Order: sequence, then C-alpha cells, then structure tokens
Amino acid sequence: MGSKAKTDGVGIFVAEKWVDSVVSVERHSDRVLVLKMVLDDCLLNVFTVYAPHSGKPDVEKERFWNEVFYLVSCIPQNEMVVFAGDMNGHIGSSNVG
Repeated sequence: MGSKAKTDGVGIFVAEKWVDSVVSVERHSDRVLVLKMVLDDCLLNVFTVYAPHSGKPDVEKERFWNEVFYLVSCIPQNEMVVFAGDMNGHIGSSNVG
C-alpha cells in the first residue's frame, strides 16, 4: 500500500503464469525491492530499483548504491540477478550530480 507522503517507491508486476514460481518478495527500502523466483532449475533474483535522481543529496545517492551493492553481494554466485527499474544514469556529462 502506498503513502501520500512518499514521492519514491518501487513495485513489480508478475504475470499470472509465473506467480507460483515466486519464492519471496522483499522490500528493502522505498527504492529497492527484490523478487526471488524459480526459473527452470535456477533461482532468479529480480531487483526493482529507483535510484535517486540528480537533484537528490549525494548522501542519499551513496546510501542507495551501498544498499544495492550490499544486497547483490549477499546473492549466492549460483543464482541469477536481473536489474529492472530506473537507475537514473547520465551519459555525456562530466558533471554528474
């Protein structure tokens, strides 16, 4: 359930045919959600993310990326990882904020 006070947040849709394959859905913050599902004989971790945009404070961006890097480091090497969402990357500027 959303909050009117929040301006950020992520979610994920799963097609009905895949619902029974979902092992877990974990919301780690308003900006990071990880869905784990069985895909054939593998475990797939789908990270849905919404990175802070260029107008946000550097400390918020650093906190987000530290959270993402930590969560990825916790995934066993034999499991797959896929990222979806808005990474808010910038191309062609040396002044990245």
